[in-house]
Amino acid sequence: MAKAIIPSVKGTRDFYPGDMAFRSWLYRTIRTVSESFGYQEYDGPFIEKVDLYAAKSGEELVKENFMFQDRGGEMVTLRPELTPTLARMVAQRQGELVFPLHWWSFGPFWRYERPQKGRTREFFQWNADIIGANSTEADAELIVLCIKFFQAVGLSASQVGIRVNERQLLEAEFSRLAISQEQKTFVFHLLDRREKLDAVAWDAFALEGGLSSNQLDGLKGLLQDKDLWKKSESLKRLFEIIAAVGLSDYVTYDPQVIRGLDYYTGVVFEARDLDKEGRAILGGGHYDNLVGEVGGEPLPGVGFAMGDVMIRLVLEKYGCLPKLEAAPASVLVTSFDVTFTQKMFTLAAQLRNSGLSVILYPEAAKLPKQLKYADRLGVRFVVIIGPDEDAAGKVTIKDLQNRTQETVDRSELSVAINRMHG
Repeated sequence: MAKAIIPSVKGTRDFYPGDMAFRSWLYRTIRTVSESFGYQEYDGPFIEKVDLYAAKSGEELVKENFMFQDRGGEMVTLRPELTPTLARMVAQRQGELVFPLHWWSFGPFWRYERPQKGRTREFFQWNADIIGANSTEADAELIVLCIKFFQAVGLSASQVGIRVNERQLLEAEFSRLAISQEQKTFVFHLLDRREKLDAVAWDAFALEGGLSSNQLDGLKGLLQDKDLWKKSESLKRLFEIIAAVGLSDYVTYDPQVIRGLDYYTGVVFEARDLDKEGRAILGGGHYDNLVGEVGGEPLPGVGFAMGDVMIRLVLEKYGCLPKLEAAPASVLVTSFDVTFTQKMFTLAAQLRNSGLSVILYPEAAKLPKQLKYADRLGVRFVVIIGPDEDAAGKVTIKDLQNRTQETVDRSELSVAINRMHG
């Protein structure tokens, strides 16, 4: 009986070459867009002290972490997000860094939660932040950065959109509705459940939480007021900036966006798939005390995070995934027999020195087998050197894409392949 294959850990993924090709492409695209805005790449450790997250997010986030005790008895965790690490890194060198910072990162994270479509326990995430700026301009720039990424991957304003809200605006409206300071946390939680409950259950939840009928009616009116943003000088300025760079089609005001309002202190935003059942792709906002929470001097900032799982689902859904080559080699050098080993390696080196990516067939085999191997890998050109070619100082090149072949002088091999490649 065959031995059972040990499965991977629940909520993790195996990155076979095809999957890795997507991850690498996504990383390259994120890098290109981030650097076009002048952002610097950074990263932190994959393991942090649990206390770092308890400071920012309390016990709820700590419960979601992959925690364990190290050999010294200290509780550590696989990082579930990067913001606390960013805060610690800034606090450690606050006197040396040049503010405002424009930093970005892309790396792995872990959260112990129930795996579902678009959500895994291990994931990769793009983070981008401006630290040390307390302006609407900084908020707007992060939103523009998001949009430029969407444009770079081919997602239009009819497919994805960024919804914007502001905490100060909501709090002013809460005060108008006589919602007390003690009630605000509950109201934020209530708004977060707006799309998760039916209307009757949501009303019941609100009343059970201590809101009056008048307050509930006022909240409903607030959530339906698409022009509420005009009461906010910050949001008016933000929409003016977005319009000035011609990206208004991507951005709308939505009073139901309350993402992280227990943490964010100003503008908040999230990008969503605009389809009926579309889900959030990324989210972020403005915060006032990032560094102060971990022992540094308080610094404002704005940032967002985007996971790789959901963006891939959206790209697949709208046919925006590029054709990715899992095999980097464009040339296969065949193996005739052991007497030709040195000539094979010499040819491969010659081609690599000319800038081509080359794979060697590692053992002697019948030519049809080697041709099939190249075809299945997606390698376009096959270089053949046997006794006849060797005696004449030539090599044969097979173009598997165009189903043609050409015999050339060995010294002209690189030039011939580049010419055939077009």
